[in-house]
Amino acid sequence: MRVRRALTAVAITSGLVLGVAACGGDGGGNEDKPSSESSPAKSNDSDKAKDKPQAPAEEKVLAETTAGKGMKITITSAVREEGGFLTVSGKVTNGGSDRYVPIAWNGDEKELQGNGASMAGATLVDEGGKKRYFILRDTEGGCLCTQFKGGFDPGEERPFFAQFPSPPDSATSVAFQIADAPPATIEISEGE
Repeated sequence: MRVRRALTAVAITSGLVLGVAACGGDGGGNEDKPSSESSPAKSNDSDKAKDKPQAPAEEKVLAETTAGKGMKITITSAVREEGGFLTVSGKVTNGGSDRYVPIAWNGDEKELQGNGASMAGATLVDEGGKKRYFILRDTEGGCLCTQFKGGFDPGEERPFFAQFPSPPDSATSVAFQIADAPPATIEISEGE
């Protein structure tokens, strides 16, 4: 038993000594002074690739649907957040040749009419759970969503978000619906 303990102590001590030696510099606090033993850093192709500015990663498109007169809705995320809600976000693009004000996107509910042109009429459908989820609202009836003041000029693109009650964890996808746009099935991801 004593031999086993002694071997264990030697192994631990050796590991610690090797770890300290691998992590440290010269230990003399001379980090700013050039060492006569050090060689100039060599540059290779992988270092050059790291120095080049990287283009921003393209957003992953979960789904696209078209509403109205050429209004394209692109959904790039559907994240289940803490607090029991799901945030859907993406962008809306006017692909038509005329100005478009998405008044029909408000939905039919009287309470939501005060939101102006917005995503207030959007819903999510959990087909497996056979439930429809309506947009969340604040205490004054305002939707927790993007409002599109002034409408869209031809070719204009704007970001959007819309928040809904979160479907149960068993629901991994839902169908996003708004106005006359065909439903768009989107995968749900978990928030951090």
